[in-house]
Amino acid sequence: MPAEILDGKALAGRIRGDLAGEVASFRASTGITPGLAVVLVGEDPASRVYVRNKEDAVKAAGMDGSVVRLSADASQARVLEVVDRLNADPAVHGILVQLPLPKGLDATEVIDRVDPRKDVDGFHTENVGLLAQGRPRFVPCTPLGIVELLKDAGVETRGAHVVVLGRSQVVGKPVSLLLLQKGKGADATVTVCHTGTKDPARFAREADVVIAAMGVPEAVKAGWIKPGAVVIDVGIHRKADGKLCGDVAFAEVVPIAGRITPVPGGVGPMTVAMLLKNTLAAAKLAAESRG
Repeated sequence: MPAEILDGKALAGRIRGDLAGEVASFRASTGITPGLAVVLVGEDPASRVYVRNKEDAVKAAGMDGSVVRLSADASQARVLEVVDRLNADPAVHGILVQLPLPKGLDATEVIDRVDPRKDVDGFHTENVGLLAQGRPRFVPCTPLGIVELLKDAGVETRGAHVVVLGRSQVVGKPVSLLLLQKGKGADATVTVCHTGTKDPARFAREADVVIAAMGVPEAVKAGWIKPGAVVIDVGIHRKADGKLCGDVAFAEVVPIAGRITPVPGGVGPMTVAMLLKNTLAAAKLAAESRG
């Protein structure tokens, strides 16, 4: 029997609908409209699409959104100046620096310049540290979306063996830390495979849940998956024929897996939904500090 498809697009739609109601209630009770500012440097086509999608989602949720666009030749000092201005703006509750930044810019310095209480991407050193300590404030949006998908599907993670393929700061490391937390949607036993891992397929075959975040098109084949396992595909790539694919060879894996996310329509929409969730949480933090 083919795997059950985990429809991230449908779940994200429900979450965004609920968030719109929460935003309206928050605005009515506090007079504050959650505000998200995106910093976009350069003309990377994929980044421009992502930012446009985020703009639309913010507007649909009843939040205020703005995009600060800088040319690809903007200096490090200019980017930091923009971040400082947004940090000081009380109408901006969340700041997102769209990555990747053009060559020559130090992304780490830029991210760490963001006020950690406005860091809705969850990349600031302080927020990463809080996650590692088991008291998360803001969690990176893609890992947060993955856990929400697993919880909504009723996947039991407590005691489950989760294999994460990839150790990036954006997905691999934070999703591993998130699944190691105590409580619902966590308490997993986590193995992280990376470019230094010998025979990652061997580890993947032992997993109850495989999270593929390798950045390699269709790298995860049928022989990597234990029958009935849950497969979460984080990758997104465009093939020579123009079609999109993930890090998982979907057609090969779908007859073997128990549940699987599609590409597109799986993890991607959940990332945007979690960005909205983090932005509302940041606005609530600001309201608490005021009052």
